[in-house]
Amino acid sequence: MGEAIGQLLPFAVGVAVSPMPIVAVVLMLVTPRARTNGPAFLLGWIVGIALAGAVLLAIAGPSSASEQGEPAAWVNWLKLVLGLLLVLVPVRQWRARPHEGEEVPTPRWMGALDNFTPPKAAGAAVLLGTINPKNLLFIVAGAAAVAQTGIPAGQQAGAWAVFTVLASLGVAAPVIIYFAMGKRAAGLLDGLKTWMASHNTAIMAVLCLIVGVKLVGDAITGFSG
Repeated sequence: MGEAIGQLLPFAVGVAVSPMPIVAVVLMLVTPRARTNGPAFLLGWIVGIALAGAVLLAIAGPSSASEQGEPAAWVNWLKLVLGLLLVLVPVRQWRARPHEGEEVPTPRWMGALDNFTPPKAAGAAVLLGTINPKNLLFIVAGAAAVAQTGIPAGQQAGAWAVFTVLASLGVAAPVIIYFAMGKRAAGLLDGLKTWMASHNTAIMAVLCLIVGVKLVGDAITGFSG
């Protein structure tokens, strides 16, 4: 299981530092329903990622590793495709980035957060955590990293639990800060929101590029092995 955890770490970090979900949960924490919507968002995030991993690992099944314990050919092809997609993400984002002096656009749905109920907050977390294209690429890559090891299902579940915890640290941090600091957290959370929103493009571009290159390199190594 240790090998699987080592392989999935970069992908879990990629999900954890995704800026828009962090901005979303911070915005929820400054609404009148903060004490219910914040934890609901975090719970939805955790459940969504856990279930996504369970489904992907169930689909991969025992075909993820060969009899010699090496990754199956489809795993290398998947890594190559995911790696290329992740390399293309920063190129597209960099071209679409706001120029100096331009205001960073805010997604329209964020304006409706004041009216969210806990179920809606949880649903938004599931969408942002698993349906978001960039996060979905990281989750699929993480599941492939676990599946390729060929470890028993119980150990796969344990490795994915670690992935889920690590991938949830980004949205968990503002919730913890809110309940630990109370009203004093407002300034800190506002600063975090502003910084994450302003640097969204740079954060995701660098992260996607690094992880994408790693996946392409792993695939090449697998093909040549």
